[in-house]
Amino acid sequence: MSLPVANAKVPAQSSSGALGDRLFVVGGKLLLLAFLCVAVLMPLLAIFWRGFTPVAGGGWVAAKELLASDNFHWLLGNSLKVSFSVAGIVVPVAYLFAYALQRTLIPGKAVWRGISLLPLLAPSMLPGIALVYLFGNQGWLRGLVADNIYGFWGIVLGEAIYTFPHALMILLSALSLADARLFDAASSMGASPWRAYRSITWPASRQAVFAAFCLVFTLTITDFGVPVVVGGDYQVLALEAYKAVVGQQQFGRGALIGMVLLLPALLSFAVDAWLRRRHGEAMSGRAQVFRPAPSRLRDGCYLALVLLVCAALLLVVGMAVYSSLVKFWPYNLSLSLVHYQFDTTAGGGWLAYSNSVKMALGTALIGSAVIFTGAYLMEKTQGLRRLNLLLRLLSFVPMAVPGLVLGLGYVFFFNLGGNPLHLFYGTMTLLVVCTIAHYMTTAQMTATTALRQLDGEFEAAALSLKAPLYRHYLRVTVPICLPALLDIIRYLFVSAMTTVSAAILLYSPDTILAAVAVLNMDDAGNVGGAAAMSTLILLTSAAVSVLLAWASRGLLSRSQAWRQGAPGH
Repeated sequence: MSLPVANAKVPAQSSSGALGDRLFVVGGKLLLLAFLCVAVLMPLLAIFWRGFTPVAGGGWVAAKELLASDNFHWLLGNSLKVSFSVAGIVVPVAYLFAYALQRTLIPGKAVWRGISLLPLLAPSMLPGIALVYLFGNQGWLRGLVADNIYGFWGIVLGEAIYTFPHALMILLSALSLADARLFDAASSMGASPWRAYRSITWPASRQAVFAAFCLVFTLTITDFGVPVVVGGDYQVLALEAYKAVVGQQQFGRGALIGMVLLLPALLSFAVDAWLRRRHGEAMSGRAQVFRPAPSRLRDGCYLALVLLVCAALLLVVGMAVYSSLVKFWPYNLSLSLVHYQFDTTAGGGWLAYSNSVKMALGTALIGSAVIFTGAYLMEKTQGLRRLNLLLRLLSFVPMAVPGLVLGLGYVFFFNLGGNPLHLFYGTMTLLVVCTIAHYMTTAQMTATTALRQLDGEFEAAALSLKAPLYRHYLRVTVPICLPALLDIIRYLFVSAMTTVSAAILLYSPDTILAAVAVLNMDDAGNVGGAAAMSTLILLTSAAVSVLLAWASRGLLSRSQAWRQGAPGH
C-alpha cells in the first residue's frame, strides 16, 4: 500500500514498509488529535459547562446577575480602559521602533533589538516590581510623580513594558518585507518619502499593525500579574477571575468571567483572520531587497527614539535586578544576596525555581517533538484530509484563548472527580501539557513555515528508494529544518519559565513554579525576594537562549553543510 505524498507519484513500497509508514502517519495524527482534544477542546468545553450549570455560582441566572451588576460594569470598564490605553501607547511606539530597525541605517541594530526583547525573558510581574522601586511610596524617583504608582497608570506602564516586545516582533516581520522596485518606481515618478510611505509601506503593514493591536489588547485584558503588584484599588476582570477561583472558590463566577475574557480574543482573532484573507502578498518571486538610502536627519531622529525606548527598558529591568541585591530598601543600600536565600522566606524557595527549570525543559523537549512532528504530518502527508483540517483547526484554537481562560478550563476539566484523568491534577505532567497547549500555535506556525519551504520531491525520493517515511523524517527533514526546530525549543523554554496566567491555577505545593513564587512573595510583602526570583528567571531564560544560539552553530555546521557554497563560489 503506498502512502500519498503531496504532488508526487511514487512506486509501491513493500508491505512491511507501507505498514510502518501508515502507522507513522495515521497513528501520529490520531495521537495528535487525542492530545488536542484533551489539552485544548475538553478544557474549553468544561468552561462553558461550568459557566452555564447552576452549581457553584454558575447558570443563566448567575450570568444575568453578573452582567447586570454595577461591580461587573466597573471591572469591565477598568479593563477596557487599561487595554485600549496600553494598545494605543505600545503599538505606535513599537511600529516606529521596528521601522527604525528595518528601514533606516541607525548603528547598533543588533544591540537595540536584543534590549527591546528583554521583557520577554521575565514574568509580567517584573515591570510592576520595578515600578514600585522607582515610583512607589519609597521609590527612587518618587518626587517625579504627583501621586504614587499604584492604580491606573501603574497598570498601564507595567503592561506597556510587558507587551512591547510582543508587538515589536509582529511589526518587525511585517516591515522586513519590502520590494525595492516599488520604491524606485515611486522615486522616479517624483513621489516624496511621505507619499511613498503612504502608498507602499503603510498598505503593506497595516494588517500587522491591527494584529499587534489585537495581541497587546488581549495580553493586557487577560493579565493579572501587573495588576496584582501595582493595581492597588484599581481592579480589573482578570484579577477578579483569579480571586474568584483561588481566593473565594467561586468556580461558576470564575467560569463566567473567563468566558467574558474569551470574547475579545475570539473577536480580534476572527477579524485578523478576515483581514489576512483580504491582504495581498507583499513580495513577489522577482522582488528585490530594499536597502534604505542614507539620511542623517531621519536616522538621527529614529536613533533618538530607539535610545529613549531602550533606556526606559534598561531602567526597568536594571532596577529590578538592582533591588534584588539591595539589603534593605531604602535604608540600607549595601549589596547583598540576602534576598536570594529563598529557603528562609515564604513563597516556594529554591523548589519553585528547580520546578520551573524542569517544567521548561520538559515543555521545550516534549513540546518541540510533538509540535514539529504534528506539523510534518499535516504538511507533508495528504491522506485523511478531513482529519488534517480538524487538526489544523484545533491547533489554531490556543492562539485565541488567553492563558487564564485555558487554566480555568483545566481546573474545571481535570478536577472532576469522575474524570479518569483527575490523577494528573496538580502534577508536573499537567503543567507541561498545559504550557505546550498554551504556546502551541506560534510554535506550529514556525514549524509549518519551515516545512512549506521543502519540496514534496524529498518524500517522493525516499519512497522511491523504499526508505521508511519516519526514517526520512529523522534523517533528512529534521536536519534541514534544524534552525526552525531550535527556535521552537528556545521559544517554548522561555515561555515556560515566564508563564504565570495558567500555571497559577494548576500548581500544588510540590509543583509550585518560580513565576508563581514571585506572586506569593509579593503578596507576603517580600518585594525584594520577588525581585530576586524574577531576576533568576530573567537570567536563566537569557542564559539558555545564548547557550542554544552557541550550540546551534556547531549543530548547523555539521547537519547543514549543504548550505555552504561550493569551493570557488
